[in-house]
Amino acid sequence: MAANIINGRAVRDAILEELGREVERLKEQGVHPGLAVVLVGDDPASRQYVGMKAKTCEKLGMRSEVHHLPAATTQAELVRLIDKLNGDRGIHGILVQLPLPDHIDEHAVIEAIAAEKDVDGFHPVNVGKLHIGQDDCLKPCTPSGIIELIRRSGLEMAGKHAVVVGRSNIVGKPVASMLLREHATVTVCHSRTANLPDVTRQADILVVAAGRPGLIGAEHIKPGAAVIDVGAPAGDVRFEEAAEVAGFITPVPGGVGPMTIAMLMKNTVLAAKAGKGL
Repeated sequence: MAANIINGRAVRDAILEELGREVERLKEQGVHPGLAVVLVGDDPASRQYVGMKAKTCEKLGMRSEVHHLPAATTQAELVRLIDKLNGDRGIHGILVQLPLPDHIDEHAVIEAIAAEKDVDGFHPVNVGKLHIGQDDCLKPCTPSGIIELIRRSGLEMAGKHAVVVGRSNIVGKPVASMLLREHATVTVCHSRTANLPDVTRQADILVVAAGRPGLIGAEHIKPGAAVIDVGAPAGDVRFEEAAEVAGFITPVPGGVGPMTIAMLMKNTVLAAKAGKGL
């Protein structure tokens, strides 16, 4: 069996095309979606991500602001900037690029962002609403992208057994909640799960977000299952052997990765619409 490859770049492009039309409609109604990204320090990977976000905003016709602060910026200075952006009616989404320098409390910074502008979906209000099943929240981008990849591949989630490997606050926990909302039966595995292959082989949908390159091989996969590899940059799944067993599989790169920025743009558009009561 050779798995069907889930092309994240193609799905991303389709979503961005849809969002571009939505942005034009909003601008005709006097709403110009705006995203502010805050970068503290000079981490090369972070600078690259911020640049990609700004370019995508420009491509969609959205307003974009990048606030690049020195690494020595204090937490109080960063929070003051966030407060200013919270009050800016032209900014609908605020994203503080992680990781932050060690002297800044990441949780305090996330909580300083207005929940309705938290397009990363990390604010405790948004996290809480997601887990109790309320729809009036902004959801984390990577887990949202995973659900979109599964849905747009024509795969049914309702009634299926989904196994998530990894329990991080960024991917594992939220994607488990989102799969539950899609009426899947969900099992979450982690570093202390005994007999991991015995559990993962039960999965119709296997989402791997463990941060351990090459963790998952053919012996972990039920024949015909959908395998979503969230590992970066090398991948948590041994792709070549997994593809011989799985029915659907995401590559690394080109699978989940491209979806994150697309869902960030979608969250910004949603925040703009909500802010104007649309």
